[in-house]
Amino acid sequence: MVGPTTDLAACHALRRRVFIEEQLVSEAEELDGLDEGALHLLAQIDGRPVGTARILIRGETGKIGRVCVLAEARGQGIGAALMRAALAELRTLPGMTRAKLGAQIHALGFYEALGFRAFGPEYDDAGIAHRDMELML
Repeated sequence: MVGPTTDLAACHALRRRVFIEEQLVSEAEELDGLDEGALHLLAQIDGRPVGTARILIRGETGKIGRVCVLAEARGQGIGAALMRAALAELRTLPGMTRAKLGAQIHALGFYEALGFRAFGPEYDDAGIAHRDMELML
């Protein structure tokens, strides 16, 4: 099950495990102070949180970020379900024309399969190579 949530504690716990503990992103970079004004999605299996994503609204663009799935739950389509739910949420908002995200280089193919296209140069974010991607809504 994937849907909007107000359970920030669950989202933060997932992001801590994946980004801070697994990928070694600093806590200061991960907890950037933007969560209060964001829309959050939570993926659960049998009531247990296993994945999350965050959407920031910037004018006509929805920036999808902090997409993560616990290692033991990967390979089951949860990441794709989170992305489809994020896009569905954006499409319900008036005036939204584009979804944007910063993809880790190893995940470019994952996002391309969902219809995103990469643009701009590769850049470093929290010590991890990324590229921007977009999808017109």
